[in-house]
Parts: sequence; structure tokens; C-alpha cells
Amino acid sequence: MWQIIEEAGWPIWLNITASVIGLAIILDRFYVLRHQAMVSGQRIKIWEKALQADLFRLPENHQSTMIDRIFTAAMQSKEHKKEALQFAMENQARQERLKTDRFLTTLGTIAAMAPLMGLLGTVVGMIDIFASQSPTESDPAQLAHGISVALYNTAFGLIVAIPAMVFYRYFRDRVGRIFTDAEIAASRLLPLMIGKLS
Repeated sequence: MWQIIEEAGWPIWLNITASVIGLAIILDRFYVLRHQAMVSGQRIKIWEKALQADLFRLPENHQSTMIDRIFTAAMQSKEHKKEALQFAMENQARQERLKTDRFLTTLGTIAAMAPLMGLLGTVVGMIDIFASQSPTESDPAQLAHGISVALYNTAFGLIVAIPAMVFYRYFRDRVGRIFTDAEIAASRLLPLMIGKLS
């Protein structure tokens, strides 16, 4: 592996850095976007029971998941009107969206830029190839080095870009589905909240 990196030249370090950052983002987003931690059907049922109880109280661990934090923000609203509850929920949902979208733009940028960084390596390799040629003689070692730089960087750029784009699209879709589930949950629970707090 180290021999390949040496043959690919300095441009490959751009893609190696991008791959390390991309992998860290992917692992982080997998941890954060676990569906059960975001919009859990079990937590929604707990909230339904709490809201239907004769004596209203916040459920146990009422800050543990995204859906808990959204509903807790509504319950702690100073005004107990429908508009105030909706505003509190929407405001908390916007804060949760910032958390779920975190680093996704960076991952998308890596997916877009990795082939370009690979292309930069290709250009550097082509320059080496042309530098190895002269009207009277050519240097086979420098020619081989230029070809290695060009091909390794192109390949590594694609190796970094393809998974980054796949996971970027996957996480974007996951975030969209999480917030769709949150909206459905809110439409079920908001009438119960209004009934208890009005």
C-alpha cells in the first residue's frame, strides 16, 4: 500500500485526507441518525399514554430522543394555545434539523471534489510524462512514474468519490424520512396536547 502511495506522488495525499474526513463523517452520521434514537414508535406510545393520563406529567427520559425534545419543548411552552405549541415544536424541530444535517454538506463536497483532486493528480502525471520526453531521448523511469501518478490518482479519486456520494444520498434520504415520521407523530399527538393543556 505504501509503495502505491509513493508511486502516486504528492497529489494522492489530498484524496487520502478527504477519505479520512469522509469516513469520520459517515461513522458519525450512522451513530446520530439511528432511527430508533430519532423517532421511536415506542417513545410515541409513551407520549400518547402520558397525554391521555388523568394527571399529565412529562414521561421518563423526556429528553432522550429527538421526538422527546420536540414534544417537551411544546409542553414547556409558556402559552398553552395551539399556535404557541406549534411554534415551540417547529422551533425545536429546526434545531434538531441542524443536528441531523451536520457535516452532510461536507460529505457532499468530498463526493464532488474527490474526482477533481484525482484529475489534478492525472494532470501532474501527464506533466511528468511530457517532461520525460525530449527530441533526442526519453527517460523510461520518469515515463513510468508519470503514468503511475496519473492512473493511481484517477482511480483513488473515484474510490473516494463513489462511496461518499452513495452515503451522502443515503443520509439525505434518511433525514427526510425521519422528519416525515416526526411530522406524522406531531399530527397524532398535538391534538392530545391541546386537549390537556387548554
